[in-house]
Amino acid sequence: IDFDLILENVKDLNMLAGEGTAQIEHTPGGARLRQAEPLPLTLYQNGIVMSNGPFRPYEEPSTQQCLQDIMDGYFPSELQRRYPDGI
Repeated sequence: IDFDLILENVKDLNMLAGEGTAQIEHTPGGARLRQAEPLPLTLYQNGIVMSNGPFRPYEEPSTQQCLQDIMDGYFPSELQRRYPDGI
């Protein structure tokens, strides 16, 4: 696992997702600015935790796929169901 590549690509993906920007959210009485909700990813020596979910060891195939997506420069494909319109 190339941790340097993962960290570099996470920074790029965060910028692509609009990190630090606000979006206009329309409300019944007008509108307000809304910050994008962060999606935490914690890397450990032997696995990851994403979105305050369970610990996932690197040997697990779904963890390997998630990290491979990031190393390839893409958002993890497992997030498509949770964010069908993108992150």
